[in-house]
Amino acid sequence: MPKHDDPTTALPGTGPEPTAPAPPPPPPGPAPAGPGYRAVFRVREFRVVFVAHLFSLLGVVVSELALTVLVYELTRSPLLSSLTFALGFLPYLVGGTLLAGLTDRLPPRRILVVCDLVCAGCVALMVVPATPVAVLLALRCAVAVVSPVFNGTRMATLADILGEGDLFVLGRSLLRIVSQSALLAGFAVGGVLLTVVPPRGALVVTATTFLVSALLLRLGTARRPARAAGKAAGGGLSGTWAVLRNRRVRALMLMFWVPPLFAVVPEALAAPYADRIGVSTAALGLLMCALPVGTIAGELFAGSFLTASTRSRIVLPLALTGVLPYLVYAVEPGVALAAVALFLAGATGAYTLGLDAWFVAAVPEEQRGRAMTLMTAGMMTVQGIGMAGAGVAAEFAPVHTVVAGTGVLGTLCLLAAAAELRAAGATEGRDGADRHVPHG
Repeated sequence: MPKHDDPTTALPGTGPEPTAPAPPPPPPGPAPAGPGYRAVFRVREFRVVFVAHLFSLLGVVVSELALTVLVYELTRSPLLSSLTFALGFLPYLVGGTLLAGLTDRLPPRRILVVCDLVCAGCVALMVVPATPVAVLLALRCAVAVVSPVFNGTRMATLADILGEGDLFVLGRSLLRIVSQSALLAGFAVGGVLLTVVPPRGALVVTATTFLVSALLLRLGTARRPARAAGKAAGGGLSGTWAVLRNRRVRALMLMFWVPPLFAVVPEALAAPYADRIGVSTAALGLLMCALPVGTIAGELFAGSFLTASTRSRIVLPLALTGVLPYLVYAVEPGVALAAVALFLAGATGAYTLGLDAWFVAAVPEEQRGRAMTLMTAGMMTVQGIGMAGAGVAAEFAPVHTVVAGTGVLGTLCLLAAAAELRAAGATEGRDGADRHVPHG
């Protein structure tokens, strides 16, 4: 744990010396700004985790695209091709619930390295020409099952590396920004790669990125004991329920889960909406990019210019207004107005910085890995549910009506989640957002 050095403490064995009366303290000024993203990069171990995250993320994005193309080439089935992509969401719930306990019962570095090696091994098997399509899909599921364990462990490890204060919040924000940027650039990189090499060649590249990530984490991060070492830790579903019995933690998880459930609806329906208003493929790309660009801009602004206490105060206002911009779809807007609405909706995602601080302060350390695994698995699962629900609703109502209705329904659900958060007392003086943990 970081140490707080107190220069005013007297040396042992010395008595107090007479001193002149201290001058009165200066009048309070404006709250100091947070440490900023540069301070996070000054922590060597975080730099290693950040670079490993880049390689791991590249492997995930390129493997998704390459495997989807490979399955289509082998089967000429649009259904199986789309199923390959969907399998990236579905197993998250299984891995996040049944395997979450491993994150606290095993040393975190070992978990991270083994997860990367499992992913590399699965992708390497995909490269073998004799691998049948059913096995390819099973291997895709295996990668998705270990992903929440990896992500939850990495998130908990950030708290070990950066402390539980503002540096942790900014470190989490940087990893999210990179992930959002992957939505904009990752598939483009994969597409270019597939014009140079066949799908199996691209999979060789992704296996290599997973191996590089594993090597960086093994050599560049410290060995830490398991968080629940020597403590009772329930396994499987019993341990999951032990985490969810904590009302504060449960309420905070709802605030992580409810917004993305509704936020993904315009993205899921972007293609049919663009077709309805008769715009080009380039305009469709603008609709697809507006939300993640807004998210990146919002996080960068909040992390760079707002203090920790300010980020804590704006959690609920931003979260509650997150899907209100979708109401503009009621008038069936053109591309420009729809893109502005999506950008504003994405920018409200800056609420997650303050929510991260509340969450890490609310979860007992021995349950931190499991809780963060559950939280990340839930976020991925609800996005899949939201996309599927949007598609079903669009079968019975016009696309613009579905998106506008999402703004109404989502806001009502967010109000209920915020009320539960208030009732659970998760926002009352225990968030730790104002703590600055120094790192030497």
